[in-house]
Amino acid sequence: MEVILSLLIGISLSATTGFRIFVPLFFLSIASLAGWVELSPAFNWVGSYTALTALTIAMVLETGAYFFPFIDNLLGTLSAPVSLIAGTLITSSLMIDLPPILTWTLAAVAGGGAALGGSAVSNVMHGASTSMTGGTANIFLSLAETIFSLIISVLAVLVPVLAFLLLVIFVFIMVGIFRRINSSRPRNKHA
Repeated sequence: MEVILSLLIGISLSATTGFRIFVPLFFLSIASLAGWVELSPAFNWVGSYTALTALTIAMVLETGAYFFPFIDNLLGTLSAPVSLIAGTLITSSLMIDLPPILTWTLAAVAGGGAALGGSAVSNVMHGASTSMTGGTANIFLSLAETIFSLIISVLAVLVPVLAFLLLVIFVFIMVGIFRRINSSRPRNKHA
């Protein structure tokens, strides 16, 4: 049961790295320092006050940068590979007492996959916002993403099952929206 909870925490935190890379790492650091989660020995540094200080600064800088139109699109481009790495590391840091091959497979597939999914949704939303509003609505989208990342990160640590269920619901909503948008586009039919 402990492995499943750790995996749910890891997947939920990893998914939020697709929206803000340092928010879930910041909360993972707090959770480790508070004794709410146990990290694998290789990742104990995340639960240090030095890491918490560095992650706090990085989180504030990253969050602030997303409030500047067009910089947010540049960050979105850079964030996809970085969120993949962060998501994989977050999930692997929570996998205790598993063989390394299983730890890294779960981390890469579940954590990395969740991070890439979050990043893809964020990039599509920012791209659509930029094309439809010239980037003026991106500030509001960035605020919504930051709030979403904060809420899911807190829930991932405190109520992992709820955080995971909210992410699943969010995925279904986003798939429905993308399908609706895609089906309303005119099709180019060749004779």
